[in-house]
Amino acid sequence: MVKVKQSISGVLLIVVTVLVLLPILLVIVNSFRTNHSLAVSPIGLPTSLDLSNFGYVITHMNFFRGVGISTLITASSVALILLIGSAASWAIARTTRRWASGVYRLFIAGLTIPVFVMATPLYLEALQLGLLNNLVAVILVYTAFNMPFAVFFYTSFLRSVPQELEEAAAIDGCGPLRTYWHIILPMLRPSSAAMAVFIAISIWNDVTVPLLLLDSQDVQPLTLSIYSFVGTEGGIQQSQLFPAVLLATLPLFILFLVFQRYIVAGISAGVGK
Repeated sequence: MVKVKQSISGVLLIVVTVLVLLPILLVIVNSFRTNHSLAVSPIGLPTSLDLSNFGYVITHMNFFRGVGISTLITASSVALILLIGSAASWAIARTTRRWASGVYRLFIAGLTIPVFVMATPLYLEALQLGLLNNLVAVILVYTAFNMPFAVFFYTSFLRSVPQELEEAAAIDGCGPLRTYWHIILPMLRPSSAAMAVFIAISIWNDVTVPLLLLDSQDVQPLTLSIYSFVGTEGGIQQSQLFPAVLLATLPLFILFLVFQRYIVAGISAGVGK
């Protein structure tokens, strides 16, 4: 009976793996095929590798500029979210007064607000402040919208951590700032790495906020570059669409490979607590 269950589990695992990997493999394979080859056999294998599709997409999509802007937005937003979110969560977790509980509930309420509800107020405020086509506005919006999740994540973790290390640091003469920098942040490193990857993926893939606040092509992140490339090219061909999708996901794939062990460590730390 046990062997039968193991066999069924193995078969289901193989089926799920194939279903997940098949679309990815199709995108990779079709990226190297010509329009004629795709028209004759949409799911076939390439008879020869055609790299001209990538050159065309990189040139017309402003790939490297889009990657640079997306990296700047994502890295800046994630850094602010981690620093501000961890500091606020530490204060909330270690404060026993009623106002701390009220502030925590306000942050939790922020998890229920979708981005599109705030679209018009955000645009009007950015317009009045002169922050349209300014990357600072996008970074601040991402920081604000992801802060409730960061506070919820960090506060839940810190409440389960004993305060002995912080008390020992205070006895040794460490003030709040040094305690936060030398005790709290290192302790949160595995969890921060895992959360940073998930937040970075959501920010990198987002189209709504850049589409709302960034009109100029000079400040468009990668998602808007692809959006403009597909929308303005009109009769975009399949041989150009597949490389665009592959190039857009390549930085995230590299990011996941680099921080994979930190993600596992962060999840394991959360389960351990």
